[in-house]
Amino acid sequence: MALLAALAAGACADNGSADASARVGKPAKVDPADFVKKIDNPYLPLAPGTKLHYKGVTKDGPQEDLVEVTHRTKKILGVRTVVVRDTATERGKVVEVTDDWYAQDRKGNVWYFGEDSKTIKNGKVTSTEGSWEAGRKGARPGIVMKAHPKPGDKYRQEHAKGVAEDRAEVLSTDARVSVPYGTFRDVLKTKDDSPLEPELVENKFYAKGVGSVREVAVKGEKDELELVKVDKPRPHSPQR
Repeated sequence: MALLAALAAGACADNGSADASARVGKPAKVDPADFVKKIDNPYLPLAPGTKLHYKGVTKDGPQEDLVEVTHRTKKILGVRTVVVRDTATERGKVVEVTDDWYAQDRKGNVWYFGEDSKTIKNGKVTSTEGSWEAGRKGARPGIVMKAHPKPGDKYRQEHAKGVAEDRAEVLSTDARVSVPYGTFRDVLKTKDDSPLEPELVENKFYAKGVGSVREVAVKGEKDELELVKVDKPRPHSPQR
């Protein structure tokens, strides 16, 4: 799963109904009229042209991750989603490229509509495992970031049975985190896992106005990624 394709909850147009949907584990229906063009949730702002650079380590060694909020869009279930490309490299070689699809509703919840993930070895695609798209094969979207997260919130992030079933729990909204890019307070901290991989658990940290700044495995693998640089969009970047 890509870095920012973090976890999406059983979604709905307002925050309260999203909570209810998540509790029963059922995804809500999608109404394109409930969505807006701009993704400006404080914990996950996705302005086209933004590039976030991460460095860290995985079980396979040092890794770098580039997350690019593109100017491209993709219509899914009638909703215009923003395409975010995540490129992971190890020792200078690309090992995974993922396009993630996000959209924000009128209440400020950021929905996750799926991903096109490609594992690459020696320049060739060797696997598309984990790929899914809402509306296909029974998959439904979820919420990757709530409008008003609070400690104790638990929610499903993906609804693709047997393929992608990530979920999250909000642990804190007042964490303090230091990464190469800077020191942040009032950070949102989540616990992320999946019933498909019960042996793995991660903590993720989101800073207001920036997005994801750190993720670290706390059970299973020893993976860790930290934000080292942000390239902000140019003032007059064209919108498509």
